[in-house]
Amino acid sequence: MTPRDPSNGSYPRKTAEEAGAEQRPAARPARKKSAAPSGGSAQPAKGARKAALPEQAAQPAARKPEKKTAAKKTAVEKAVKKATAKKAVTGKTAVEKAAVEKAVTQKATARKAVTRKTAARKALPEQAGSQRSAPRRAAGKAAAGGKPAPSREALPVRKTAVSPALDAGDRKRLLEGTHHDPHTVLGAHPVPGGVAFRVLRPYARAVSVVLDEVPAELHDDGDGFFSGLLPLPPEEPVPAYRLRVAYDDAVQETEDPYRFLPALGDFDLHLIGEGRHEQLWRALGAHPMTHQGVSGTRFAVWAPNARGVRVAGGFNLWDGTAFPMRSLGGTGVWELFVPGVGEGELYKFEITRPDGSKTMRADPLARRTEVPPATSSLVHASHYEWGDDAWLARRAERPAHEAPLSVYEVHLPSWRPGLTYRQLAEELPAYVKDLGFTHVELMPVAEHPFGGSWGYQVTGFYAPTARLGTPDDFKYLVDSLHRAGIGVLMDWVPAHFPRDDWALAEFDGRPLYEHEDPLRSAHPDWGTLEFDYGRREVRNFLVANAVYWCEEFHIDGLRVDAVASMLYLDYSREPGRWRPNEHGGRENLDAVAFLQEMNATLYRRVPGVVTIAEESTAWDGVTRATHHKGPSGFGGLGFGLKWNMGWMHDSLQYMSHEPVHRKYHHHEMTFSMVYAYSENYVLPISHDEVVHGKGSLVSKMPGDWWQQRANHRAYLGFMWAHPGKQLLFMGQEFAQGAEWSEARGPDWWLLDAQYGAAADHRGVRDLVRDLNAVYRDTPALWQRDTHPSGFAWVVGDAAEDNVFAFLRFDAEGIPLLAVSNFSPVVRDDYRLGVPDDVPAWHEVLNTDAARYGGSGVTQPHPVKPEPQGWHGRPASIRLTLPPLSTLWLRPA
Repeated sequence: MTPRDPSNGSYPRKTAEEAGAEQRPAARPARKKSAAPSGGSAQPAKGARKAALPEQAAQPAARKPEKKTAAKKTAVEKAVKKATAKKAVTGKTAVEKAAVEKAVTQKATARKAVTRKTAARKALPEQAGSQRSAPRRAAGKAAAGGKPAPSREALPVRKTAVSPALDAGDRKRLLEGTHHDPHTVLGAHPVPGGVAFRVLRPYARAVSVVLDEVPAELHDDGDGFFSGLLPLPPEEPVPAYRLRVAYDDAVQETEDPYRFLPALGDFDLHLIGEGRHEQLWRALGAHPMTHQGVSGTRFAVWAPNARGVRVAGGFNLWDGTAFPMRSLGGTGVWELFVPGVGEGELYKFEITRPDGSKTMRADPLARRTEVPPATSSLVHASHYEWGDDAWLARRAERPAHEAPLSVYEVHLPSWRPGLTYRQLAEELPAYVKDLGFTHVELMPVAEHPFGGSWGYQVTGFYAPTARLGTPDDFKYLVDSLHRAGIGVLMDWVPAHFPRDDWALAEFDGRPLYEHEDPLRSAHPDWGTLEFDYGRREVRNFLVANAVYWCEEFHIDGLRVDAVASMLYLDYSREPGRWRPNEHGGRENLDAVAFLQEMNATLYRRVPGVVTIAEESTAWDGVTRATHHKGPSGFGGLGFGLKWNMGWMHDSLQYMSHEPVHRKYHHHEMTFSMVYAYSENYVLPISHDEVVHGKGSLVSKMPGDWWQQRANHRAYLGFMWAHPGKQLLFMGQEFAQGAEWSEARGPDWWLLDAQYGAAADHRGVRDLVRDLNAVYRDTPALWQRDTHPSGFAWVVGDAAEDNVFAFLRFDAEGIPLLAVSNFSPVVRDDYRLGVPDDVPAWHEVLNTDAARYGGSGVTQPHPVKPEPQGWHGRPASIRLTLPPLSTLWLRPA
């Protein structure tokens, strides 16, 4: 569950957006105002502008000296090509790009055979860059996918004719970031007389179109627009071309993003529109790819209320003016393929809201993020090669409720503070395997801005937190656990999300992921927002997210957080602060449908997966199949398991009493068996029970230090024998006395040999190891967890004695006898009724054993039953019950 303190950002006085901004390049420089009328068709100005378009540059051959030989010309061209080839790697930083550009230019210049400047270079006025030199210089270094162009002196240049004027409305919308289809305006388009080219490149000094290695310089139309007309056959396809963009101190050659067809298919758009894209992460977000033979990244985002969307990042100095995205039909999806942008680039989406204001947003489907408090998304592609094929092949052999399942709950950032995913992979699997747990459950690993939320206030639903490494590093950890024979469960939080203004809240200017009804959008306990489960695209976002973690990261199961808050419209709401459903009830029908769809989809797609509900009420059918209706008229929610919050609360309440008072609370330990088979249960002693002043598990126990540890051990023995699966939070396996702190983690020093009481803590950990070992080897303890035939009371009403005894049975009827004595006295010759078909009983576990720190009262020899009936059974045995202990006996 989420801590009570809400998160509205990374820190109270400084949002994550502000902190992240400090790591980015300087703020966008002011653009020089054009002399052209606003919104009008800008024509090249006379004087300086005219000089920038040299007419004589179109006839370079006539200007060359006759004495220049063909050999020298060839040498120049080879030098240029060789220098240019060294800039083949994309994705370099601005500093790297500038260094390479300088080196190429110097090399080409040193090997020139021609010493006289061309007319084009002479025509460029010196004062042209006086006001815009800094923006041009920065933009030249960061132009997406650009590479240094060959020396302009070495290649011929032809002039373009004036193209048809740009519509004033299009011009205005492009500059304001509100154009829904920039590809109809920018790029190359057949027109009468040839093909018109139009480019938007703020801060550029000149732009040329390069066809067949020959550049054609475009006219400067002002405001960063450049255009021109080439006499190409308009009836034929536009040939491939590149753009050569000249800034004050650099020339970049790059592909034009606006010459590419959509990189997102119609079938993807159809599925998105229907809310049925089960692999949504493959369609939306940022994807490095090769499109129409060119390497780059496809950006796609769902923002149906936006007037316009632009992509901004490190590759364009966070100025998205030149990179407006196009709206694809009525799906609300915006798309743009940006050539040359590769893995590791930072980016965000600049969204123009319905009111015309702008907001910079992280990608909701980003698969990698910056390390908080920075908030940008990163372009990512996985290169991890899995080695867990054997694990995946056998995990579906038995359903989880019929298999041994004991879970070690872990908060990764604090289990061993400071370790990365890969470092954890060297320690966590070995530790968990040694203790015999079958699974680990990871508290949320999805990206979150505030560490104090423990991951329960998520902003990056598709990105493992960058605090511990990359997504591939996280895969390495999961893989390592699988190869050690340990399953991986993960906490998943579809109930709510924080209000950070760079994330999901009012993403495109209006309620989008959250419900539009204020009474249903705000979570009253945590200050967060609730998802609109009735909106198909939002439901798709969450269902696909569940599939994503299990398919892409091989997660074996999801524990769904705060299910009760999703199911009830009046959850934590006072009268008048909620609206009934269409039938007048308090059930959130949209959330019910979402959970059913999520479970059905996940079980269909991922063999061997298990979903677990943290649901604290008596909702009917949490673990019932979705197509089976119950008395309430609802189909089951479809979960595989459910946390038994009632058992946890009642049993801890009982254990907190002094033994002399426990007889008045005996029912708190037996009541769970009244409903034990209504659902498939997990018995959770989770992080929620050892924080916020509740104390650690051992500190809940009464008595002195010896009695506390004895109670602790006896309780664990009772828990492992009780019907249901087990979950224990880190630190409780060695009786840590302090509450858990996400900043400090477990008190590992308690186990150091130099510490005087280390043996006490090691003894409890040794017990947990043995509990797991006997548990896994005894089918009676897990095979019929969900069937009444797997359990029978021997004595459940011995309140005066503080004794509980019951039998567990496996599928073949082989029993295990569990006996707990929660009084601090030894009970000699305690008679218990047993079946008469077991010739002798052998003690396989005793929590009072000396090696665990107990008093050493054990049953070293097999115990034979007597023909005396007892507790309604034909035979009985007499045992010596140690104080504050649990015994397990199996047929000898």
